[in-house]
Amino acid sequence: QAPLVESGGGLVQAGGSLRLSCAASGLTFSSFYMGWFRQAPGKEREFVAAIARGDGGIQSYADEVKGRFIISRDNAKNTVDLRMYSLKSEDTGVYYCNAATSDAAIRDPRLGYWGQGTQVTVSS
Repeated sequence: QAPLVESGGGLVQAGGSLRLSCAASGLTFSSFYMGWFRQAPGKEREFVAAIARGDGGIQSYADEVKGRFIISRDNAKNTVDLRMYSLKSEDTGVYYCNAATSDAAIRDPRLGYWGQGTQVTVSS
């Protein structure tokens, strides 16, 4: 079983909202930093958001989503969510959940554990 499984993607109109969820298994979840990346067609995978391990008291966001996206975690359920508001066409892409053991690693697309991704399409 894959350690990370994303869900919640879909088609939404510009200005709408979506909530992505990522379920982790086989990991000591609370010990991991958790994050989200996205990849648009023809572009490299880019960092979207991250949340610290433990109680997740520190979150960080890419400038492009700051103020519109919220990352949160539930250690009891081993899940991390990404709530997305005021979606724009440029938010379209495959969204990936990742897990890593450091703040530096969670921002590196070459490191850590990864899910298979979920498609988000924002129509204008």
